[in-house]
Amino acid sequence: MELGAFSLGLAVKDIEASKLFYEKLGFTVFGGDQSQNWLIMKNAEHTIGLFQGMFKDNILTFNPGWNSDARALDDFTDVRELQRQLKDTGLEMISEADENATGPGSFMLSDPDGNTILVDQHV
Repeated sequence: MELGAFSLGLAVKDIEASKLFYEKLGFTVFGGDQSQNWLIMKNAEHTIGLFQGMFKDNILTFNPGWNSDARALDDFTDVRELQRQLKDTGLEMISEADENATGPGSFMLSDPDGNTILVDQHV
């Protein structure tokens, strides 16, 4: 099962302090809008999101249809198909993608330790 590009979404208290910290680790701003309290940062193939006041906890994110540079892929497994496959294994969803829709969609589940996993398709 190919879930798409991976990133870790960090729930931060001070986006500017976090940005400066991760820049010292070699990350650079790749996307987002700091005035809206969110940034996407990259260091080679590693991607993190900084989110101030948006999420209670850190989130593991997968983006079907994207490569690690947020470029659309020609061939990928649609988010609704991934959701169906995971539900067929007995996993429970926190939220679900509309199975009758096409294009962008997302679903969420949590691992046994309560970590949130977001599968978020933008294409």
